[in-house]
Amino acid sequence: MALDALFLAATLRELTAAVQGGRIDKIYQPGVQDVVLTIRGPEGNGKMLLSANPAHPRIHLTALERENPDKPPMFCMLLRKHLSGGRILEIDQPYMERTVTLTVEALDELGDRVRRSLVLEAMGHHANLILLDGEGRIIDCVRRMEGDLATGARQVMPGLFYRPPEPRFGVPPLLERELRFRGENGDLEPIIQQMWDTVKEYPSTPVMLVREGKPADISFLPILQYGPGTENREYPSFGALLDDFYETRERQERARQKGEDLLRTVKNARDRTARKLENQRRELEATRDRERLREMGDILTTNLHRLERGRSTVVLQDYYDPEGKDMEIAVDPLLTPQQNAAKYYKDYNRAKNAEAALTVQIGRGEADLSYLDSVLESISLAEGERDLQEIRQELIDMGYLKRQSKGGKGTKRMAGRPMEFRSTAGLRISVGKNNTQNDQLTTRQAGKWDWWFHTQKIHGAHVILWTDGEEPDEESVGQAAALAAYFSQGREAGKVNVDYTPVKYVKKPAGAPPGMVVYTTYRTMAVIPDGNLVKLLRLK
Repeated sequence: MALDALFLAATLRELTAAVQGGRIDKIYQPGVQDVVLTIRGPEGNGKMLLSANPAHPRIHLTALERENPDKPPMFCMLLRKHLSGGRILEIDQPYMERTVTLTVEALDELGDRVRRSLVLEAMGHHANLILLDGEGRIIDCVRRMEGDLATGARQVMPGLFYRPPEPRFGVPPLLERELRFRGENGDLEPIIQQMWDTVKEYPSTPVMLVREGKPADISFLPILQYGPGTENREYPSFGALLDDFYETRERQERARQKGEDLLRTVKNARDRTARKLENQRRELEATRDRERLREMGDILTTNLHRLERGRSTVVLQDYYDPEGKDMEIAVDPLLTPQQNAAKYYKDYNRAKNAEAALTVQIGRGEADLSYLDSVLESISLAEGERDLQEIRQELIDMGYLKRQSKGGKGTKRMAGRPMEFRSTAGLRISVGKNNTQNDQLTTRQAGKWDWWFHTQKIHGAHVILWTDGEEPDEESVGQAAALAAYFSQGREAGKVNVDYTPVKYVKKPAGAPPGMVVYTTYRTMAVIPDGNLVKLLRLK
């Protein structure tokens, strides 16, 4: 069930109790379409997310920390100007509509009390976040809409009076199927009206539908139609449910949006390296028959007296063949017999030299390909611009990207932080999100008696289990291994082999690329990547 009108109403009941009457302390815009308000409310401080993201628009309390841009966007600055310090008077949702209006009393530049409204239209592709003045005129919005006179599509532009979208009452498909499953065969509108009154008046049950261990949908009441194959996992609040349901996909989407150019650059470099490597392997395979070239040169040299200039082939006895059969040898009609024999020897020597050179080149190509694969895995783990900038800097240092000068000043290096977890036994676990962080964790920060984890023979994060020199408990070791499996290319596999050893057995070869190490005296554990464990152990 998407964020339909009834689910939204149930969420707003929880939200209203927490923030109505509270004051807006801080305003952030972590994403182009996302705004976070920090509220000093009647129940204490809290954060409210308003998202006009077309893929998952919503409004709810949030406990997640989101990375904010270094420079606030213009819409964020506008909200700060008009809403900072304001008191939330009312949160309103029209009947069975996906539109929410926050009415705020604030002070203008002259210190007079004025009213402003922040409208969230949580309607899929038409989602928007609109700031209105006290007369209902649009100050600005996240998505400006020109409108269309021919189709009657409304305009949403600064300076115009706000016109709400046309009512679109309808029974959500999942809820309609659920009601029919429960035996409601008549007109559903009276039942929907009753449900509306109920969710506005009484607490609802935040439920995540989990199928095959993965989040499938959300609801404000248990869903029975799918039977035992789908779990109804209840949450303590709608804010916690929505944070959990959207966290992973939003993080990946933000990283994908911010890292599209970087991802394309790395993929292109990886594909070029793979094509070059394939060609070199073909060339190397062709050198395997070089001994035959030498043998044909010997045969021609032995039979120079039988060769005639001007012919393109010659049939001679192959005395290297056990049966002494005749063979046809191609020759150049423009060359003398001696020159044709010398050409086969030259081709033999060229192939012999090429084998040595190609072997070295292929080794380097395989290392480059492996490194670029590791960078692609790092990009998939990036959680924000800081992580992506760290990857960009790594690629500049490795020569894959050009260093861009800004007025003669060097680019400021951004230091990201590894992901942090805590085992159920209380031990700290750190997970590197890119090669630079992996190097820092393994070769500089971890002590020799801390434990190091990495997936066997596939790319993944370096994981450090901090032990303070003590022997870790088996459960913490298993959880660290499970994190290594999850943050690797084997995330979707059934089981993944993870190698682990004290850090003192892990070494970085001289001149090795970032993230590349060798290790000895290790043990191996087969574990199942578990996203639920990741959420359970991660420190906020």
